[in-house]
Amino acid sequence: MSWIQQIPDDQWGDDDRLAELHPQVVDADTGKVDHIMAVHSLNPTGLAAHNALYISAMTGTATLRKVERELVAYVVSLENHCHY
Repeated sequence: MSWIQQIPDDQWGDDDRLAELHPQVVDADTGKVDHIMAVHSLNPTGLAAHNALYISAMTGTATLRKVERELVAYVVSLENHCHY
């Protein structure tokens, strides 16, 4: 759990902008928003920017195939002891 104040997943529907972003950032396996994204819940503009950066990093390059980008992300996550 992050020490940064955040809006709980079950309250995102109370804010129109968060409700709009929720389907884009929720983890399909757990049904929860990962902490790395949830820390942006007080700043939906920052959340949207972080998500756009992630999408761009994972799909926006012609020099690496998707499988190679996923492998890099996987290795970095392992090194950082990160579950996602």
